[in-house]
Amino acid sequence: MTDTITSHVLADGDTAVTVLSLGCAVQDWQVAGRRVVLGYDDPEAYRDNPRSMGIVVGRVANRTAQGRFTLDGTDWQLPVGPGGHHLHGGPNGLGKRNWALTPDGPRGAVLRLSSPHLDQGYPGAVDFEVRLTLDGSALTWEMTARPDRPTPVNLAQHLYFNLAGAGTVRDHVLRLNASRYTPAGPDLVPTGEVLPVTGSRYDFLAARSLAEADPQGAGYDLNFALDGGTGPAAELVAPDGMTLRLWTDQPGLQLYTSTSLAPFAQPWPGVAHGPWGGICLEAQGFPNALNTPGFPPIVVTPDTPYRQVTTIDIAPR
Repeated sequence: MTDTITSHVLADGDTAVTVLSLGCAVQDWQVAGRRVVLGYDDPEAYRDNPRSMGIVVGRVANRTAQGRFTLDGTDWQLPVGPGGHHLHGGPNGLGKRNWALTPDGPRGAVLRLSSPHLDQGYPGAVDFEVRLTLDGSALTWEMTARPDRPTPVNLAQHLYFNLAGAGTVRDHVLRLNASRYTPAGPDLVPTGEVLPVTGSRYDFLAARSLAEADPQGAGYDLNFALDGGTGPAAELVAPDGMTLRLWTDQPGLQLYTSTSLAPFAQPWPGVAHGPWGGICLEAQGFPNALNTPGFPPIVVTPDTPYRQVTTIDIAPR
């Protein structure tokens, strides 16, 4: 496959979304002329993208402790990063690859990638497909993975949202349909506990601003255990009423407030990349699920392939 980065603009009414073949990245998302995601103005910048801006991460999103897991009696070692853990599928994970992008009319795109056995240390060959569909103001990711043998898969979109277009997201109001969370240690690997959010700074069952929930500005990088149901898993509202609603079939949602974000490449004009510059709402399986009994399993097989459906709607209210 060619290494040339291709793109396709999905458009419907006042909404336009630019998708890149590299990493399945959403480079741009505009609603009535307002840009509501962070991104780089040059597609080539996504080749060196240390904070996973806008991409689909995998094979296994988030952290796997020490890059180790055991599957069917065999021990596997994945590449680890500076913190000593495996993150977002490794240094050459799916978000670093140039997928085959096929436009599907003015409102859709299909991206495909075949990952060979032992790619980034993972067992099994896997055929991945990400189907993006824009319906009005709502963008849906339908992500599938078909392996030739049992292997872990846990994909996540890693967009950074700023519904005001620029500035801080601390004034954004957040509600999460999550009465529990998975506490983590200083290395951001879950401890294995699942605790209630009640009375903590992780309690977003009732909508409140990020500044109110976290007055010290420590930031968030944590997985929430979603309660399920048919309503939105997350709702985010900017001061002027621009509103994001997210639905997903995944058990977890990682809340990340761009704590370590820095201007690694030229952002869109007038936008600064830094702490609290954007917010990630990453629908996913639980971090370190491969090593944590009781967490929802993430191993898929030829008979039980992987599938995720996540929809994000952004519109003025």
